[in-house]
Amino acid sequence: MGDKARILAFAGSARTDSFNKKLIAIAAEGARNAGADVTLLDLRDYEMPIYDGDLEAGEGLPANALKLREIFAAHDGLLIAAPEYNSSIAPLLKNVIDWVSRSAGDAAMLQYIIGKTAALVSASPGGLGGLRGLVHLRQILGNIGVIVIPNQATVPGAGSAFDDSGALKDTGRRDAVHAVAAKLAAVTAQLNP
Repeated sequence: MGDKARILAFAGSARTDSFNKKLIAIAAEGARNAGADVTLLDLRDYEMPIYDGDLEAGEGLPANALKLREIFAAHDGLLIAAPEYNSSIAPLLKNVIDWVSRSAGDAAMLQYIIGKTAALVSASPGGLGGLRGLVHLRQILGNIGVIVIPNQATVPGAGSAFDDSGALKDTGRRDAVHAVAAKLAAVTAQLNP
C-alpha cells in the first residue's frame, strides 16, 4: 500500500440519524481526498455486551469483539466522531475501546490499539459541539498508547447544522473537518510508511 494511510473511521453512536454518523462520513471524505485508504464502519453492526471481566473470564471475548480487533489490526489510524453524553464519552464508544483493548489467545493487552494515530471530531446540539467529551476521549486514548493528533473539529448546534443530504451547511465547518482528517492521513502515512 506504500505510504497511503489506512484509516478506520467510525462514530461512537448507534442511532440511525446520528449527527456523528453524518459527521464521520464528512470526515472520511476529507481523509480520502487527502489520499488515505478509509474504511467507514458502523458500530451498530458489532453489537456486544457491556464489558464485564467475569464474562470475559468465563466465555472469552465476544465474536464481534474479535471481529473488531481484526478490523483495527488492519488499520494504522482511527478517525472518530465522538458524541458527548453528559459531558463525557458515549458508553458505546467506551465499550468498543474496552473490548478491543483486551488480551486473548496469543494477543497481548492493547495489541490492537496501541501505537495507532487518531483524530477526533464531534457534533452536538449544544454550544460546544461535544468538546467536553473529546477531552475525556483524548485522555483515554492517550493513556492506552494511541497518538491523538492535536487537531480536532466540533460542530455545535448540530440539530440545524446538516442539510437533508447529511452535508454540513457551513462550508467553513466542513473544511475544518476535512482539514482534521487530512492531517490524520498525513501523520499516519509518515508514522507508518
